[in-house]
Amino acid sequence: MEETIAGAQDTKIAGQIPQQRGESLLETAVRYAEERHWDVFPGTWLEAAAGTQRCSCGDASCPAPGAHPARPDWATQATGSATVARRMWQKQPTASILLPTGRTFDALSVPESAGFLALARMERMELTLGPVTLAPDRRMQFFVLPGASAKVPDLARRLGWPLSSLDLVVLGEGAYVAAPPTRFGSRGAVQWACRPTPANRWLPDAEELISPLAYACGRDR
Repeated sequence: MEETIAGAQDTKIAGQIPQQRGESLLETAVRYAEERHWDVFPGTWLEAAAGTQRCSCGDASCPAPGAHPARPDWATQATGSATVARRMWQKQPTASILLPTGRTFDALSVPESAGFLALARMERMELTLGPVTLAPDRRMQFFVLPGASAKVPDLARRLGWPLSSLDLVVLGEGAYVAAPPTRFGSRGAVQWACRPTPANRWLPDAEELISPLAYACGRDR
């Protein structure tokens, strides 16, 4: 079963998003490790409290309820082994699925409005994209080859955009992204704006995407 993200109807790249209904977080985490060779680690989860869902971290005002690391040493917990991933989620089946960046991929994070604008432009340019997530915090993450942190500031500057002037964040070593179908409390679930397929197993370099992303972020200011 598939669904279309609102606002992406005119963009074939972002059109069809698998709902992943009926597939458990455990099964999905194992599939990411097994099929995509991504490192995964379990984050916090949602707990029912007084008729609402709260983050397992216990903070009633948690900005990302059920969608952030559950322990400070999360980087050492991340695994690319499907067997280990299965074991970790068996201990807490409702834990969010988090993917560390700076290993098999980095991510370029932009506001949702800029992301959809960039997707439309990338389609016209016939660029080959890697996976792209859309999170309930209204940000999109474009997966690119590792090493983007060192390249992007200079690439943006060459295009006439100081990175500090753009709402474009490079997620590399020490950071992470939440993967579908992780939920952000009552705000909804992370979705694929460009789902992982055999065709995009090989990720683009940040240099290939920076022009449309910087342009879109500049327009979005």
